[in-house]
Amino acid sequence: MTPGAAPAPLALLHTSPVHVPVFDALRDRHRAGLPLTHVVDPALLAAARAGAGAEELARSVAAALGPALAAGTGAVLCTCSTIGAVAEGLAAELGVPVLRVDRPMAERAVAAGRRIAVLVALEDTVAPTLGLIREVAERGGVEVEPRVRVVPGAWERFESGDTEGYLAAVADEAVAAGPVDAVVLAQASMAAATARMTARGMTTGGVTAGSAPVPVPVLSVPVLCSPESGFLAAVELLKAPRRRRGRDPASPAGEARSRGGAP
Repeated sequence: MTPGAAPAPLALLHTSPVHVPVFDALRDRHRAGLPLTHVVDPALLAAARAGAGAEELARSVAAALGPALAAGTGAVLCTCSTIGAVAEGLAAELGVPVLRVDRPMAERAVAAGRRIAVLVALEDTVAPTLGLIREVAERGGVEVEPRVRVVPGAWERFESGDTEGYLAAVADEAVAAGPVDAVVLAQASMAAATARMTARGMTTGGVTAGSAPVPVPVLSVPVLCSPESGFLAAVELLKAPRRRRGRDPASPAGEARSRGGAP
């Protein structure tokens, strides 16, 4: 980016509108003034859940991002874990960097240790999330033991608008994960549950500060969620030079797409 020039917009590809205010708040906190282009297309997740192939999904993702690319976006952040690999696989073709929001989270999880609890609200997210964690581990030359926990009833609560019930179910499942080195919250929508894991440890006896209760963390291991780390990594991608369009099958993302990518 030329010094003094206005920053290029960051495009965010969502499959639910609930993510828009989350990333607006992250922008306001970390990069006030950065233009964001929100592309919301629930049909992409619906197609993935219905069994659409990677090539079909790739065409749909590219079409959804078309207006943002035409407007000069500098990078794309895909906030849906289920279609993240397909989106990343389009980077060379689209001519801008594309990042799946959970990649930085996966890197932190692998660095934390071997035993990784992976909480998912939607079973369709299991394969792409495990694939990402294993890819990161393989590249780092380490072994991991991902332990998937599908949160009972969570997605139904999310779809019905019961945010409180959704986050409570996620927090309960995280606390019940057992002895692990890190807990991964696979869906970006789970991020707010981390506060509940501390709040549930509030106590009026034992450790206190005067007469006020002190939050006692329920978990002593990292609880990792994707929105903030993914957003900050995507902002860094805005500094990368814009590439010419044309698929590069030798890239890691290109390899993932050629193998079928996520779901």
